[in-house]
Amino acid sequence: MAMYFDPFREMDRLAAGLLDSRQGPRFMPIDLSREGDHYVLNADLPGVDPGSVDVDVDGQLLTIRAERTARSANGGTKWLARERPSGSFLRQLNLGDGIDTEHIIANYNNGVLSVTIPVSERTKPRKVAITASGSDSEVHPEVTSGSASSGSASSGSASSGSASSGSLNSVS
Repeated sequence: MAMYFDPFREMDRLAAGLLDSRQGPRFMPIDLSREGDHYVLNADLPGVDPGSVDVDVDGQLLTIRAERTARSANGGTKWLARERPSGSFLRQLNLGDGIDTEHIIANYNNGVLSVTIPVSERTKPRKVAITASGSDSEVHPEVTSGSASSGSASSGSASSGSASSGSLNSVS
């Protein structure tokens, strides 16, 4: 196998290794999306043993930890290139108030950790019944996340509610 040698790339790699003073956990890249009534978090963890992956929820803080052990040079192994990072990986996300922390599920497949984070029932869009003063009829507007339809009320008596959507904020 032919290896291309670039002295400038090697110097950059060497300088980054020497000047990297971080001894703690490394950064873990993620993708986060919302699909209907739940969030999906995908974290790339190639080469990580599934037994070393740990997902914890403490209050509103979601913590993902993983460990990738370096292959040891046994006997006659001579490394030509060794660029994959090893050690601890950590990512924390602050879950908003509208998240159902009791039903979070995680799955590890082909080097990707997928965490499904459901939105709480109390933050999903719902119908709110509005009664008009002086009449027995009810008006049923549709309340959606962040907006509400309003009917006209001649007596000036109206009730309001707020619907908030679940949110996630990255901590690190």
